[in-house]
Amino acid sequence: MTVHGGDKLLLGIDLGTSQTAVMSDRGYKNIIRSVVGYPKDIIGIKMLGKTQVFGDEAMKRRSALTLYHPLQDGVVSETGGGDFNAAAELIRHVVGLATEGTSAAPCGIIGVPARASVVNKELLLDIARGIMSSVMVVSEPFMVAYALGKLNNAIIVDIGGGTIDICGMKGTVPTIDDQITFLKGGDYIDDRLQTAISQQYPETQVTMNLARMIKETYSFVGPAEEPVRVTLRAEGRPKVYDVTEVIRHVCESIVPEIIEHLAEIFRGYDPEDQPEVLQNIILAGGGSRIRGLDRMVEERFSEYGKVKVVCVEDPDYAGSYGALKMAQEVAPEYWDQVGFVGSY
Repeated sequence: MTVHGGDKLLLGIDLGTSQTAVMSDRGYKNIIRSVVGYPKDIIGIKMLGKTQVFGDEAMKRRSALTLYHPLQDGVVSETGGGDFNAAAELIRHVVGLATEGTSAAPCGIIGVPARASVVNKELLLDIARGIMSSVMVVSEPFMVAYALGKLNNAIIVDIGGGTIDICGMKGTVPTIDDQITFLKGGDYIDDRLQTAISQQYPETQVTMNLARMIKETYSFVGPAEEPVRVTLRAEGRPKVYDVTEVIRHVCESIVPEIIEHLAEIFRGYDPEDQPEVLQNIILAGGGSRIRGLDRMVEERFSEYGKVKVVCVEDPDYAGSYGALKMAQEVAPEYWDQVGFVGSY
């Protein structure tokens, strides 16, 4: 059921630390890296022909730019300053891309980490109010649950760039007690992987960006299916290195806290509902792509009973699709019962 007329453009936005996904009710969908770059000097402005650059282009031109990753730990910095301004520019940019070629007023739903502070949600609303005619802020794992229709007796484990969110769905809008956020997402893995490779092979040159690329290509937990060998540079010269155990160890480092907090959320269900909950544990976010993670969570959680863990089919767009679906199915007058709402 669509509740808006043709004068509105509905958007679902998954605002993440590493990337931001956007979908509209008119078929638009896009992902952009959550980075904003500003030229360091007049030469940079002349070379680029603009005063700000976004996403992959910003990373490609990074030597000429001052880069901001405005969604540190998945939320807008509460101290203001450059990150706040960059967050505003990023949201304006992604909404502008989605509304290009139409005069319809954009309105929609933005996802943030499960336990982002009230202050942070208000900051985000302050930014979005001047960009969209109506906006609501909800938790990212709730958006995933809405996309999948898993609104009762299910647990979403959303492994993003800055945070891991665990959310228990109980047939209502999740309360603060139904959600846990901790800071061991993809960025944490990147940082540990960079450090671990540098320690094992101190002669190599490993940047954070290179560590991220290695993780996205080879990440796994459990027994390795085959050795992982990558070409790195030692004093400028290419050389092949075996990083199999390094990757496995770093990726498995997030599992104990996932199990600990998953158990905490699980124990909040009534005993008679717990067997059904165990059959509805869902991994989402970019981290759900870590090979073998679903099986490892099943094994480590098996003391609670027969467990089934599945990964979402499209971790890039599951959150933004859920946000768009909610915007289409829930009339705006009910938005304040679901999340933080703003309009102008």
